[in-house]
Amino acid sequence: QVQLVESGGGLVQAGGSLRLSCVSSGSISNFNGMGWHRLCPGKQRELVAELFGGGLTNYAASVKGRFTISRDNAKNTVYLQMNSLKPEDTAVYYCFAREYGQGRRYDYWGQGTQVTVSS
Repeated sequence: QVQLVESGGGLVQAGGSLRLSCVSSGSISNFNGMGWHRLCPGKQRELVAELFGGGLTNYAASVKGRFTISRDNAKNTVYLQMNSLKPEDTAVYYCFAREYGQGRRYDYWGQGTQVTVSS
């Protein structure tokens, strides 16, 4: 079973930056998609950023221009660079990965890392 472990969350002032990391227990080379969701208290989970195997990216409108997703295959790690943070970005951020095999889709999730942005 693939395991994903997030890190890098914390408490920052509005306008500050954080870099989240997600390390996979195995190779990420075969993942079709990787990225980040977030869950604000009392709200539905939101797709923040996604990176596909071919390099195509997708961002939520609310973070486009401020957040950047990237990966390092050698380190089996996906990153989320978050700049110009706003209080509205406060949430638990979850890493995910997706792969296909044997006619099935497999989704993997991390346990989340807390990001808190103060005014």
